[in-house]
Amino acid sequence: MTDLDVGDRALLIEEAASAARFLKAHAGALKINLGALGNVVRQLHLHVVARNVGDPAWPGPVWGHGAATPYREAEAQALIAAARRGLGI
Repeated sequence: MTDLDVGDRALLIEEAASAARFLKAHAGALKINLGALGNVVRQLHLHVVARNVGDPAWPGPVWGHGAATPYREAEAQALIAAARRGLGI
């Protein structure tokens, strides 16, 4: 994020805030964690993670906890549609 110019950095923060609002409303998240990890993938990417007390990784970090479980196709499409509506895209 430190390599972004002021305008792009501000836009990134606003987009992260928008994603956080969606996750709080859609997933009922009590808190949102933001993480920018670039050890494996070199390009900038920001993780916006919904957290709740008692989630499987609580109170530790979500990184490296558990195994990835893919969404069923119908669930994935419903979540994508909800995110598009919630984010106005």
